[in-house]
Amino acid sequence: MIKKIKIFTILAITTICALPMKGQDLLARQAPVDRKMKAVDSVALQRLIFTENFESPAEDLYEDWSNKYAHHETALPDSFRISLKDFCMPTTSRVLTSNFGARWGRQHKGLDIKVYIGDTIRAAFSGKVRIVRYEARGYGKYVVIRHHNGLETIYGHMSKQLVTEDQEVRAGDPIGLGGNTGRSTGSHLHFETRLCGVALNPALMFDFRNQDVVDDYYMFHKDSYQRESAVANRLRGVNNSGLSSGDDDIEMANAAPVANYAQESRFHKVKKGETLYSIARKRGTSVDAIMKLNHLKKTSRLQPGQILKYN
Repeated sequence: MIKKIKIFTILAITTICALPMKGQDLLARQAPVDRKMKAVDSVALQRLIFTENFESPAEDLYEDWSNKYAHHETALPDSFRISLKDFCMPTTSRVLTSNFGARWGRQHKGLDIKVYIGDTIRAAFSGKVRIVRYEARGYGKYVVIRHHNGLETIYGHMSKQLVTEDQEVRAGDPIGLGGNTGRSTGSHLHFETRLCGVALNPALMFDFRNQDVVDDYYMFHKDSYQRESAVANRLRGVNNSGLSSGDDDIEMANAAPVANYAQESRFHKVKKGETLYSIARKRGTSVDAIMKLNHLKKTSRLQPGQILKYN
């Protein structure tokens, strides 16, 4: 009897001791599963955040989403970091014809860039189209996009709009064609950048002459952005802020002086029926040189009115 009790006691103790070990084995087997589930949860969360941001761009800065007005000024933050990464220049034109600021006794709220009717206009950043409208005495056919970086961009005087209101767009997507609609004296793109509805000089962020942004981000400061705007005009603007945007006799190579850009550069306006070969022959250069200067391929199709750099 005593022997049976001892055997029972030993078995009970062994069983009790084995339980934690089995528990530890179970936890060890569960750990990789937990890590995988956590990774899955993180991916799902990132997708959810991305989707929410895409559906409600810059919601921290803007209280509403309205298709009724082009711009509505609200309180500016004291400072705000605007990311300029993942951008696309709205046009390949390097020619500025009018600065941001005082012009003809009133404030010009954007930059005028020389484009021709039918030139492709592209979204500067990813975002959501807020306005697609026609304004006879102002912007003409124009588009307003609210971007995830907090900016809103306005593209005016187009001949055709290629997007619809509430449409999501990526940086570089075609949104319209260059034109001369609305209050305009010649074909050009009127380009605005706004923060909380307040117009900021696009030259603070965009260098059209060099077809690039000025940095990875622009740090907006409420108390200094207007002074910075004047400096940006001197660095990346035109000599004569009152120059008509419809003046077709502009010397394109000298329209917007920038120290880093070659002043002897020359441009060719493509005519109907012209090819890279015929242009190269006419301008005394090679097809390869034109392709390299304009980032073209041999399969690239030229459009009448397109501007090509040839030296």
